[in-house]
Amino acid sequence: MGRFSRLFLVLLFLPLSVAGQNSQAPQLQPRPGGPSLPAPGGTDRQIILDVQVTDGSGAAVRGLQQQDFTLLDDRQPKNIVSFRAVDSGAGSTVDPPVEIVLVVDAVNASFEAVTYERSELKKFLLQNGGQLPLPVSLVLLTQAGAKMQNGSSRNGNALAALYDQYASGLRSAVQAQGFYGDLERFNLSIKTLTQLVAYEGTRPGRKLLIWFSPGWPMLSGSNVELSTKDGRQLFNSIVTATTGLRQARITLYSIDPLGQADVGGNRISDYKNFLKAVSSPSEAVFGNMSLQVLAVHSGGRVLNSTNDLAAAIAECTADADTFYVLSFDAARADQALGEYHALGVTVDKPGTTARTRSGYYAQP
Repeated sequence: MGRFSRLFLVLLFLPLSVAGQNSQAPQLQPRPGGPSLPAPGGTDRQIILDVQVTDGSGAAVRGLQQQDFTLLDDRQPKNIVSFRAVDSGAGSTVDPPVEIVLVVDAVNASFEAVTYERSELKKFLLQNGGQLPLPVSLVLLTQAGAKMQNGSSRNGNALAALYDQYASGLRSAVQAQGFYGDLERFNLSIKTLTQLVAYEGTRPGRKLLIWFSPGWPMLSGSNVELSTKDGRQLFNSIVTATTGLRQARITLYSIDPLGQADVGGNRISDYKNFLKAVSSPSEAVFGNMSLQVLAVHSGGRVLNSTNDLAAAIAECTADADTFYVLSFDAARADQALGEYHALGVTVDKPGTTARTRSGYYAQP
């Protein structure tokens, strides 16, 4: 086993096992009276899928009916238990409304990149006189941990003022360098995601979680090796993260604040090497827990080639305007660790593409 991996695993799996219990971050705690977070692999086996359908130009396809959809579970047709179309343009509403969660990552991005993000996010928040069409909440991730306001708001002016308050003092943050610096940043990122999943899991409805970051450290290389036990632990963490995002109805999006400055390098496409689904502990590597990989598998998007961050936010939030909600009964697994099932949704309309979660882990 590599000399770095044991320390990594100790730090990685602790926050996953205590999600939502960190007394140092009360702003991320569930609201009193909210429903409890469903445990991964619980007794409720009905899975909800939020499905985006677009045509060849990328425009949303409206007016579809249940009979237009085919749901595949490991390439086998699956019965759709329930169906609903959400289309704000046609007057359809969803209660509660889709919530937008904006995560400003000051841990994995430079001070200059975060400063640029600040101006772009304020453009989004202050549009239409600060009257936002959907409730928005802000999260600021720094070396000191995650800060989040209590609840969400449609008041963009108030959110912009809160952002200015949160963003003060970022320049003074000192980050460790080298492998241990990467290790620290990765674990802060995973811990924040875990807290957000636990918190949002107590709240009903769909959430679009937009994370502004070049990405988390991949922690790959010859110095990092996994024993059989460590591979099993990492696999469990992948199952926990994937299942938590699904149960909380979180669609994750990754926006690179470096934009065009990152285009041309291999780094922005490295995550594609880890997109293959992980079916067993022997297949698990740290890259499977990267921000971009989790985003793709959640049915979200990776936007890493634009400097217009306000427009990129709009592309992501457009998913809340028109989508379809399908549910089905999950299969039972033959093994206790979690059995991966690939999902596919097709639409009986030429030239259309359906985007949703790539799969789920069935439980016994």
